[in-house]
Amino acid sequence: MFNLVSFSVFAVSVAATLVKAAQFNVTVGGGPLAFNPQSVNANPGDVVLFTFKQANHTATQSTLASPCSMAPGGFDSGFMPVAATNTGGPFPAAQYVVQNTDPVWVYCRQSGHCQKGMVFAINPGSKFAAFQAAAMGNSTANSTSASAATATSPSGAVTVTATVTVSGGQTVTTTYGSYPGSASPTSGSGTDHKVIVGGPNLTYTPSNITAQAGDTVTFQFMQKNHTATQSTFADPCRALTLTSTNGQIGFDSGFMPVSANATTFPTYTVKVNDTSPIWVYCKQSGHCGQGMVFSVNAVESGANNFGAFQARAKQLNGTGTASSSSSAAAPTQTNSAIQLSHGAGTMVMLVSVILGLMI
Repeated sequence: MFNLVSFSVFAVSVAATLVKAAQFNVTVGGGPLAFNPQSVNANPGDVVLFTFKQANHTATQSTLASPCSMAPGGFDSGFMPVAATNTGGPFPAAQYVVQNTDPVWVYCRQSGHCQKGMVFAINPGSKFAAFQAAAMGNSTANSTSASAATATSPSGAVTVTATVTVSGGQTVTTTYGSYPGSASPTSGSGTDHKVIVGGPNLTYTPSNITAQAGDTVTFQFMQKNHTATQSTFADPCRALTLTSTNGQIGFDSGFMPVSANATTFPTYTVKVNDTSPIWVYCKQSGHCGQGMVFSVNAVESGANNFGAFQARAKQLNGTGTASSSSSAAAPTQTNSAIQLSHGAGTMVMLVSVILGLMI
C-alpha cells in the first residue's frame, strides 16, 4: 500500500537537498585571460555557472597531468564569442553540476590561453598552483591518438593517417581507410583555405577542398549557429569523439552563435599535416541531415568521395539526430554534466512537482 507519510518525508528531504545546492558564479575572460575566481570548493549537487565575457573562450575539462588537453569524455562549453562592444550583456553561460568531491580541472582551449595560465578547478585541494604551473609550462597541448571507424571499403583500400592541429594547439591523429589515387603528401606550403560556414544556405563554401601538408583550413562562421565537427565517412552526422571505440577525440569548433546583424564573424582554424581525407559536419539539429557537410582531400576517383559522403549524411540522418540549440544565442552541450543556465529552472520545477504531489 502506498505510504503517503513516508513519501512526503522523502519528498521534503529531496526538495531540501535541491534548495540547499549552492551556485558558484565564475566569470570567464572579459579582460584578463583568467577564470574569476580561479577555483571553488563545492559539494555534490552544487552548480558552477560559467559566464563568458569578451572575447572568445571555453570552459573545457582537462586533467591534472595534461592541463591543456581535453579529458576523454570531459565536458566542453564550446567557444563562446562575445563582441568587444558587448559590455552590458546578456552574456552566454554554461553550467556544470558537481557530481562528487573529486577534483575537476578546467581550461580555456582558445589558442595560447591555457599556456598563459587561464585555468580553473573545482575542489583542487592544495594542487591548484601546481596545475596552473604545469599549464604555463606547456608550449603545446599533449597529443591525442585516435583511430576512426570507416565504412566498408572496396578492394584497393589502404590505411592512412590524418593528423590535424586544432585552434587550442591540440593534435588529433585519425587512422582512416583511403584509396589509391589520393594526392601524395608534399612539404607544407602554408596556404590557408577559407571556408564559409552557413549564411543564406546550410552549406560549407567550398564544400570540398584539396589541401597539402602544412596548409590550414579556417572556418568562418556566419549568421545563426553552426559548428565544424570532425566525423567519419561511415557515420557522417556524429562526432568522431562519440563514435570512437578506442577513446579517440576529433576536433570540434563548438557552437558559434552569430547574430543576424553581426559585422564580425568568429573563426576556427585546423592545421593539415598530411593529405588523408578529413570529414566534417555541422552538429546543429537537422543541418547534417540536410547535407551540411564538408571534406578535405576526399578521393573523388574512389567510392568515398564527397558526393557519397553527403548522400550518406542525408540517408542516415535525414530527420536530424543531433541534439542542439536552435537559437543563435544559446548553444547547447551534448555532455549531460554541463548545461545552459536554464538548468536552474529545471531544478525549481522538480521541487514544485515533488511538493505538488504532497498536497
